[in-house]
Amino acid sequence: MKHRRIPNRRAMLAGAGALALATTATVTLANANAAPAPTPTVAKLTSAAATTLASQLKTGTAGAYYDAAAQKLVVNVVDQAAAKTVRAKGAEARLVKYSLAQLDSARQTLKARATIPGTAWGVDPKSDKVVVTADRTVKGAKLNQLTKVAKSLGDKVELRQTKGEFKPLIAGGDAIWGSSARCSLGFNVTKDGQPYILTAGHCGNAVKEWSDQQGGQTIATTETSKFPGNDYSIAKYTGNTDHPSAVDLYNGSTQNITKAADATVGEKVKRSGSTTQVHDGTVKALNASVNYQEGTVTGLIQTDVCAEPGDSGGALFDGESAIGLTSGGSGDCSSGGETFFQPVPAALQATGTKIG
Repeated sequence: MKHRRIPNRRAMLAGAGALALATTATVTLANANAAPAPTPTVAKLTSAAATTLASQLKTGTAGAYYDAAAQKLVVNVVDQAAAKTVRAKGAEARLVKYSLAQLDSARQTLKARATIPGTAWGVDPKSDKVVVTADRTVKGAKLNQLTKVAKSLGDKVELRQTKGEFKPLIAGGDAIWGSSARCSLGFNVTKDGQPYILTAGHCGNAVKEWSDQQGGQTIATTETSKFPGNDYSIAKYTGNTDHPSAVDLYNGSTQNITKAADATVGEKVKRSGSTTQVHDGTVKALNASVNYQEGTVTGLIQTDVCAEPGDSGGALFDGESAIGLTSGGSGDCSSGGETFFQPVPAALQATGTKIG
């Protein structure tokens, strides 16, 4: 199956700017030509190991992360029996205070008592805490409420504040346009042998007919879109042209994408978007919840990769593996910030699509 190659519109975008959505976000599409597949990174190889160990140990583990400096998988455990099993599998065991069940209980309390727009939380296995972040819109009575709930959970929770604002960013590799917004294509995928675009749900909610240039001919039509709750959508291509399964690296080359994979905390990843092009960073937390003004999205990947309006829907990847779709966050690429991503494997399963 051939996949359409959307031409690089960077120069045009710089002049046109990001079109505002009702959500104060903008939109774009990520795409690329085929490129040789690199050797899988150590971090990706440890993801499967972490999943297997967690399944075997059930309540004995408290999360896992990849220690890039030491190049090893660290698995948190709450007892010596679990530690022995972890070491037997070749990973490092780290004894911590709280189990994942205890941390998840704290997350449920936050959900019930502190679901406030402008907040986000996720489990950080390195600190063995639920890290709660409040953006600049959370103040006064709302900040007091959040602080009270966080304090009631003791040292299971760490409360932080950011100067930015959590909002959908709508963007990713090459740009795609609708009548009211610009987004980025995340990944080219197939469904029942037909080519589709996989991008963010808030992009699909905003636009039904996509073009590869502003005001251009329709190249794809949104078929399924989920936001809030999740943040993914698919759009079916209208023509029988080339659609490579790759990501634009904005340096004249592309990264071939051959598979989807789950993220690992500590993993080094890259993001491609039509506003800020390619940036890298680290996975900080999994199964994160973000309370946007439009509603709550759960099950997200939390990273320190920067992004800006117009980057929504774009590709988060590690080598040849598709990891996530840019959802939203705070900050910008001059000062940093947090960015959240919809996991690709979950989106593929929900939409019945596949890479390639």
